[in-house]
Amino acid sequence: MLARLNAIKKAQDFQTIFKKARSFKNNIFIFKTMKNGLEISRFAFVVSQKVSKKATIRNKVRRRLAESVRAEMKSVKKGTDSLFIALPGVEKKEFAEIKKTVNDALIKSGLIGLPSKIS
Repeated sequence: MLARLNAIKKAQDFQTIFKKARSFKNNIFIFKTMKNGLEISRFAFVVSQKVSKKATIRNKVRRRLAESVRAEMKSVKKGTDSLFIALPGVEKKEFAEIKKTVNDALIKSGLIGLPSKIS
């Protein structure tokens, strides 16, 4: 899981992200990101009952998204707030596909650089 330091918890922070952040959408989630003026990057994950009525499924999706982000934390630019909003269908995806899609979203948004090709 992500460190508590890297989690967005306050409702006011969520509202600011919803109003002012840039959005990127793909087939399994909507990704919103904005600068926060802090020395750290923070993340939040929203998985509604539209994804699944079962809390265990929603928590599994949340854990998979958080682990995908945690794996990339060292390369994420500092000073951003980011929000992942899961879309219906994400619960059927394999972890590897979720991890690749999260990585692609972070690259597309400019939070991490393109991976270097080592030959």
